[in-house]
Amino acid sequence: MRLFRTTGGVFVEEEEQHYLIANHSWDSLLSRDDLPEFVAELVARGNSLGRFHEGEVQAPIDGQEVWAAGVTYYRSRGARMEESKDAGGGNFYDRVYSADRPELFFKSTASRTVGTGGTVRIRADAKWSVPEPELTLVVSPKGRIVGYTIGNDMSSRDIEGENPLYLPQAKVYSGSSALGPGILVTGDPLAKETEIQLEISRKERIEFEGSVALTELKRDPKTLVEYLFRDNSFPAGVFLMTGTGIVPPSSFTLEKGDRIRITIGPIGVLENVVG
Repeated sequence: MRLFRTTGGVFVEEEEQHYLIANHSWDSLLSRDDLPEFVAELVARGNSLGRFHEGEVQAPIDGQEVWAAGVTYYRSRGARMEESKDAGGGNFYDRVYSADRPELFFKSTASRTVGTGGTVRIRADAKWSVPEPELTLVVSPKGRIVGYTIGNDMSSRDIEGENPLYLPQAKVYSGSSALGPGILVTGDPLAKETEIQLEISRKERIEFEGSVALTELKRDPKTLVEYLFRDNSFPAGVFLMTGTGIVPPSSFTLEKGDRIRITIGPIGVLENVVG
């Protein structure tokens, strides 16, 4: 089942049927620890059949925050070490990769986040910008993983590489986050062989493409959630990006007009243009 936030309300999609969820706001749904069971019950009733169009889909976020985990794939470790070597941060990221405690950081609010079809941005003062395609956990207020979506953690690699303490500036700015298209609602983990695919096109030509399987994710999603919820609370639930294992070469940087397409089979496609 997939849950969509649209201009016409909240819909559940199940086997190509759409069900309108009336009398429930987005926040009230994502605040439920029993979201998978609750949505399954609504679908089983078979009431409120409806329809929405792709152009009506909004970012699946309202009162939630977006957090992110870093250095959770070996490829990301290597890239972060490379970009920060002149600042003396190479060994720093190797230690983060190997440590028990994960790197977790605040990423975005709803106002800084766009949905599929929206425009993501690169910082005006950055010279080396990349998308970071990530499996994103949807977590209830009590810390239960109740679903999954696709995330794009837009990053300014040159700013972070200049000094690791500049990470908030490299990561948090208007249009730096994308989520969507909707939420795959399930209490079960995704299969380890699930792939994340990235395609970046420029003027109708593919500039970069890559993929990674969840088998390469070093950190267990439940462990990431457990650390996130230590001395922290999320009354409306929270999104947690789990890191990227797809890193374009250092010779590549995004340009305005580029189209970013991220696919995770069970969830769908998140597509954005760079503005």
